[in-house]
Amino acid sequence: MQRATRLLLATALIAPLAVARPAAAIDAPYEAGLLRIAEVMGSLHFLRNLCGDKGDQWRQTMERLLAAENPDAERRARFVASFNRGYRSFEGTYARCTAAATEAISRYTVEGENLARDLASRYGN
Repeated sequence: MQRATRLLLATALIAPLAVARPAAAIDAPYEAGLLRIAEVMGSLHFLRNLCGDKGDQWRQTMERLLAAENPDAERRARFVASFNRGYRSFEGTYARCTAAATEAISRYTVEGENLARDLASRYGN
């Protein structure tokens, strides 16, 4: 649970990146990282609910990321697709909580923490 809190905090730290908009239609250098964080959040949303941690914590975190980024329609669709890809990738694999699902939760939490920390340290103000 402590890792989840750190991931949420790290995600909040990358919110200031929303003000750093590219001048052209070229993706910002942190875009791929944000999309991966969205996918990780979708995975965690499915897996944590599957393994008994019922709630919308990760969906709400995704909504806060979208609010901070305030993306145009096309970019918003990419974020939502990344979140949904993460969710569906495990939805098609797991019907019940297993040791492998629990391990995936741990690994995705660490990955999300690392991504958020890296993005915040590289591109944060």
